[in-house]
Amino acid sequence: MKRLSSILLGLALVFGAAGRATAQENSGGMHAPPQVLTIVREYLKPGKSGSPHARTESMFVKAMGAAKSPSYYLGMDSLTGKSRSLFFTGYESFAAWEKDLQSQQKNPTLSAALDRASVADGDLLESYEESVWVYRADQSYNQTGALPGIRYFELESFTVKPGHEEDWNAAVKLVKDAYAKGLPDAHWAMYQLAAGGATPTFLVITPRKSLSEIDTAFAEGGKFMSALGPDGMKKLSELSAASIAESHTNFLAINPAISYMDEALAKADPDFWGHKPMPAAAPKKEKAEPKP
Repeated sequence: MKRLSSILLGLALVFGAAGRATAQENSGGMHAPPQVLTIVREYLKPGKSGSPHARTESMFVKAMGAAKSPSYYLGMDSLTGKSRSLFFTGYESFAAWEKDLQSQQKNPTLSAALDRASVADGDLLESYEESVWVYRADQSYNQTGALPGIRYFELESFTVKPGHEEDWNAAVKLVKDAYAKGLPDAHWAMYQLAAGGATPTFLVITPRKSLSEIDTAFAEGGKFMSALGPDGMKKLSELSAASIAESHTNFLAINPAISYMDEALAKADPDFWGHKPMPAAAPKKEKAEPKP
């Protein structure tokens, strides 16, 4: 789909594009947005996505499951941009992240299994990078973090010009106020980059039940503009131009085969999450030398 070229309308569509049905289905706070979010990006070599990558990733899933690790993570595959997989792991704090790292280091069986998986997975990768983000509740809207029924994520990153964070904050407030007035069922989660890239950078995460919600987003753009009004539109345009250096939008599909999630999610959404990890590729057998 070709996105509107206007940064102004892009802001509006990204922030409020989620369908109403998803916003109304609250699973009781399951997987609420974590305060600290680590994101691993694995860029895959040509021809190494799909089943080959799912097999190597299943080694990580099995290792974590065997260790009964409480460090669940969500795996996704890109639908746009370079071929890559993203892995989200949430923590209550940076201290909790440190505790998880130390716990893995103190478990030699788990560490060895993860090392073997990393070697196998590394053969498929072009590059690898990790970043850490902090949740901005003040810039998020109607976000429960519920995952049952969710199949896709829309991610839009905004790199803000140095010294223009106040302009960015004001732009986000205008958007939130307009959606509260015209499209109150919209929802998104906002994160700010803490380390691992250029700062200040903000990440808007919009969970989706289906890609048809993007069609709804474009169709409801007029409601947002009406709620904002001509003066508000002009102000938002000025603030966006002053604060945003660049932005990127991508769509990703959640992949249960490369995710390590708890049993509660599988029970809540069994058709999608009630899966078993793919079997690892069988080791190649060496040919026996012919007997004389």
